[in-house]
Amino acid sequence: MAIAKVTSEDQYKQLIGAATVSVVLFSAEWAEQCKQISDVMTELAKQTEFKALQFLDVPAEDLSELSMRHQIDSVPTVLFLRAGKAIDRIDGVDVGTLTKKAKQYAGASSLPSTDGGSANLEERLKALINRSKVMIFMKGDRNTPRCGFSKQLIAIINDTGVAYDTFDILTDEAVRQGLKTFSNWPTYPQVYVNGELIGGLDIIKELLEGGELKETLNP
Repeated sequence: MAIAKVTSEDQYKQLIGAATVSVVLFSAEWAEQCKQISDVMTELAKQTEFKALQFLDVPAEDLSELSMRHQIDSVPTVLFLRAGKAIDRIDGVDVGTLTKKAKQYAGASSLPSTDGGSANLEERLKALINRSKVMIFMKGDRNTPRCGFSKQLIAIINDTGVAYDTFDILTDEAVRQGLKTFSNWPTYPQVYVNGELIGGLDIIKELLEGGELKETLNP
């Protein structure tokens, strides 16, 4: 599921009228921070644990009356609505809070607990690690890396032509913290092949310099 772009107030009313909780981004094209929130929401919308939510993007200036009604005085602002009524909001860029609240309203726990929740997190991490033959956990995604290390890594992997998938750790604090312990590797990005940790950017660079990278990624 992708983010629905709202183009009219009538469309907006129709979409938020359902019992489904709506996560609504009020944005503007000129604001770079809005793109950051939009990217995070796009990633969340892909994940099955958020399938109970619908994600909407409202152009705040184009639909100014709607913005005024919701007291939107800056972008980005994210509203959580149920059956047309606002139940929560986030003003500004706060990815951690956005993810936490989205999990809360999707009915999922936001952080691993110290009991059975830890086991559930471990199973989830195993499933994510094995989602693709080559799996990269990074800040951002393959199209929009959000740190220099991730950007360098993606450029190197792209040059190999090997197929891979990515997971944006900025969208999920439980995965971000849990994977450090699970794999005993404290930094990101992290590269996995067939469910096994290969390492981070330094290891990938060493494999590249030694002529072993493509063989390692595609054994």
